[in-house]
Amino acid sequence: MEEMTQILSYAAFLLPAIVVGIIAYYFFKGHIANEEGRRRYLIQKEAQNKVLPTRLQAYERLSLLLERIDPNKLLIRVKPFSDEIEKYETLLINNIEQEFEHNVTQQIYVTPECWDLISAAKNATIHIIRQGAMHEQASNADGLREYLLRNFMEEITPSQKALAYIKKEVSELF
Repeated sequence: MEEMTQILSYAAFLLPAIVVGIIAYYFFKGHIANEEGRRRYLIQKEAQNKVLPTRLQAYERLSLLLERIDPNKLLIRVKPFSDEIEKYETLLINNIEQEFEHNVTQQIYVTPECWDLISAAKNATIHIIRQGAMHEQASNADGLREYLLRNFMEEITPSQKALAYIKKEVSELF
């Protein structure tokens, strides 16, 4: 009987120690998780402060790309040097491709959806120029230029659609 009371007294001393140990374990586990989350947040905030200016610069460059390949502005800026419609078509397409290739590295700073929309705007603009070159009203380079300018004065161009998306995406950064 004496052994039983001794075992019960040991259990009476151990039980509070075990309960305190379990509570301390969960307290420190929560504290460590909280500290880890705080450290991650601070690192992410610091990285965001360093990356945000670079991302904004990429959006600026892509906006400039879209402005430069916009048919209304491209046709005014790039004048035909001969009357051959094929040469002017090639000149316009090469100008678009050169602008695009110059800014292709900016895709790592924007979302995939944004980059896909910019690529689609470039391809749609090239497609529009090719369609205009095949139109019967475009008999020479000046005719193609006049036809394309007339058709895009009232329409929203693919570049303008992509630019609107860029503006929306940039507004979400803040």
